[in-house]
Amino acid sequence: MSGHSKWATIKRKKGALDAKRGKIFSKLIKEITVAARMGGGDPDGNPRLRQAIDAAKAQNMPHDNITRAIKKGSGDLDGVNYEEITYEAYGPGGVAILVEVMTDNKNRSVAEIRHILSKGGGNMGESGSVAWMFHKKGNIIIEKSAASEEQIMEAALDAGLEDLVDEGETFSVSTDPSQYEDVCEAIKAQNIPILESSVSMVPENLIQLSGDAAEKMLRLMENLEDHDDVQKVYANFDISDEDMEKYS
Repeated sequence: MSGHSKWATIKRKKGALDAKRGKIFSKLIKEITVAARMGGGDPDGNPRLRQAIDAAKAQNMPHDNITRAIKKGSGDLDGVNYEEITYEAYGPGGVAILVEVMTDNKNRSVAEIRHILSKGGGNMGESGSVAWMFHKKGNIIIEKSAASEEQIMEAALDAGLEDLVDEGETFSVSTDPSQYEDVCEAIKAQNIPILESSVSMVPENLIQLSGDAAEKMLRLMENLEDHDDVQKVYANFDISDEDMEKYS
């Protein structure tokens, strides 16, 4: 299991999404605003905006919040001008980290991200130092109670499903980014509920962590994601299920 998907599993088990719903809303609003600014306010013609709206709806964000964010992005309402930046870094055990940020003050953001990394046993890397270790993939998570492996394969194979992995309590479907939406729609068309879905940066190789390094890495991931300017964090670590339970 990739570092990102294992981290997502940990967050679900901890209930962190519910505990930090206000912060999640803030991050989603930023994404909707930037997507609307870059590609226009019509989700039918703006795949990034459509994905952002779907993610907001999955978190039960009120419709008014979504509409207001779209209007701010498209210029119909005054709003903050956010800049997108990806920082490259290293964590405990030499783990490669990508930190995707949306900020209205990049000097503040880089200083605070560097501080979090330093406190967590990591350090900022140079541009290009770790990005080559990741590639973009569509990722769709389905609970095992919702559908069998055969049902998912039958629903999505022709739409562009590339791989289906058993991750314990869930199935993880991977796709080429260009076919991500087609696969999502094919799964939904068979009335199979999707637990989570996104286009993510997936590591080429994983670094196995255990003990103190595993605990530090999990704390670092949590602290990075807790920062208001951070949208997503990806890392190429793997830890055992035993350590995952112990340190989460």
